[in-house]
Amino acid sequence: MDLEKTITNIRASCNNYIDPNIFAFIISDDMYMGTNNILEIEGYGIENTDSYEKRLLKIARSENIFLPVGVMTFMPILNECDLFSVDDYHFDLTKEDFNLYSSDEEKLLGILVKKDSTDYIIGKTDVCSCSVDASFEKLAESDSEFYKKIKEIVESRIIS
Repeated sequence: MDLEKTITNIRASCNNYIDPNIFAFIISDDMYMGTNNILEIEGYGIENTDSYEKRLLKIARSENIFLPVGVMTFMPILNECDLFSVDDYHFDLTKEDFNLYSSDEEKLLGILVKKDSTDYIIGKTDVCSCSVDASFEKLAESDSEFYKKIKEIVESRIIS
């Protein structure tokens, strides 16, 4: 994965579901969410003239970062999920898939890029990092049509 091109690609069209200037989150090693104020972060060798992408690349050398590709909303009783991304998707889930993937609250769907690498994990986070227990959660891999579509959506945003 070309991290800089991936960041640029996702950021160019993320305004359907998140502000492009606060779209990436720092994720600690214990998977809790940190700040998403990339333009206000100091240190990491960041210079005032660095673009958003350059700042994020410098941070990614020392921190895990989460790049959202959409927002997931689950509807109990109906076993449905709506995903708002570059395109919008509606999923009718089996009871098993709903139990495996659903959340009580709206979640950001995306990739956790491990620090100083291009390795990533597909998962979800809270929409806001302001809660003390806001964290990243890896999506369980499965052979379900839902997971396959999620993986396809995520991988379509990654530039090699």
